[in-house]
Amino acid sequence: MLKEFKTFIARGNVIDMAVGIIVGAAFTSIVKSLVNNLINPLIGLFIGRIDLSNLVLTVGDAQFKYGSFLNAVINFLIISFVVFLMVKAINTFRKKEDKKTEAPSEEVMYLKEITELLKKNKE
Repeated sequence: MLKEFKTFIARGNVIDMAVGIIVGAAFTSIVKSLVNNLINPLIGLFIGRIDLSNLVLTVGDAQFKYGSFLNAVINFLIISFVVFLMVKAINTFRKKEDKKTEAPSEEVMYLKEITELLKKNKE
């Protein structure tokens, strides 16, 4: 069982996933800072508050902290958008790489053969 675990951990996918999780956690803190320190004050200018996390609806003894929820939604949207842009960029890069590695079409191969034969006949 220990040997199987070592094999599982040593595979590239698991290591890539671990790196992705660590980078994702670091990126999340950057996005939270962006939202809390830049975007929320900007939104707060329009609604008259600087800190959205302080928005609370009180009904009886219950407090609904919808400002914190708005912060979480903004964080999610920003992270999702950045991940979308990253995936789009990676896919574009992969398409370019795939085009480079594609085998020439049958017509191109025939044209190359004809060109080579013509060169040989000229000599």
